Amino acid sequence: MKAKKIIYGISVATLSTLMLTACSTTASNSNSSKSSSSKAKTTQVVKKQKVGKQIAGAKLKDGTYKLVEDNYDHGYKVKMSMTVKGGKVTDATYDQVNKDGKSKTQNASYEKQMKKYSKVGPKEYINTLSKEFKANGANVNGIQVVSGATSSSDSMRNYASQLVQAAQKGDTATIHINNNAKYKDGTYKLETLNYDHGYHQVYTLTIKNGKISDLKYDQVNKRGQSKTQNASYEKQMKKYSKVGPKEYIKKLRKEFLDNDGDMEKVQVVSGATESSEDFITYVSQLLNAAQKGNTKTIKVDNILYKE
Repeated sequence: MKAKKIIYGISVATLSTLMLTACSTTASNSNSSKSSSSKAKTTQVVKKQKVGKQIAGAKLKDGTYKLVEDNYDHGYKVKMSMTVKGGKVTDATYDQVNKDGKSKTQNASYEKQMKKYSKVGPKEYINTLSKEFKANGANVNGIQVVSGATSSSDSMRNYASQLVQAAQKGDTATIHINNNAKYKDGTYKLETLNYDHGYHQVYTLTIKNGKISDLKYDQVNKRGQSKTQNASYEKQMKKYSKVGPKEYIKKLRKEFLDNDGDMEKVQVVSGATESSEDFITYVSQLLNAAQKGNTKTIKVDNILYKE
């Protein structure tokens, strides 16, 4: 997938609440006050990422596609929409709204306090992410993580990916995310259908007694062999990126399990940014499935572009 570029004041209690709201990971049950700013790609310049011709993955079908969180997190929930005409994204919206339907961008007090500590507020990151989504369309990896709002950015990319998947199928039913719900026991699977340089991604998440029990993650070829077993690939990648599949595949899985599925604490592995971001997006989608108890294997018709 090399074509997709790697891309509180008043009191301590108030400070904690504001930071949690700004950076909450809606795909996870846990809410961490850690900013995880080291994971963010610090850019707020809205720019369409240049990609080559699409060579794999179903094209988008015309229609309007919507996604909404069912539950309010610290008073707000996400609402998104994507319009496709002529097979291309012509409009996209992203917002966080309260029970009165008012956008978080209108909360002046929140804006002031978040900017004081994170250097960015909802006016900036919500508008930036919405414009990034509209500009990059089906190329979700083109949506840049906004520094200071890493978790909201990661969550939004997960949701954008789900909207793209719906548009590929022409399924205009509103996607409901049962955010903050407890995980339901079961085995949840996701796989990408298209092979990128000979490999596709496979994930298996196991939930027992309402908690994350295990996660299996790998990139395998058509013979079912792991990329970690490709000594030649490992050598070449480490030569240029200082890291290979043996390292980053193991590291991503370990960080997820060590932090009990708190996606905010899963760091992008230097030299394997794109694989890291795919991991964060797809595992977040699996967690959404676990919140619903939907054990049907998720098959992602991942879009690939010519280099």
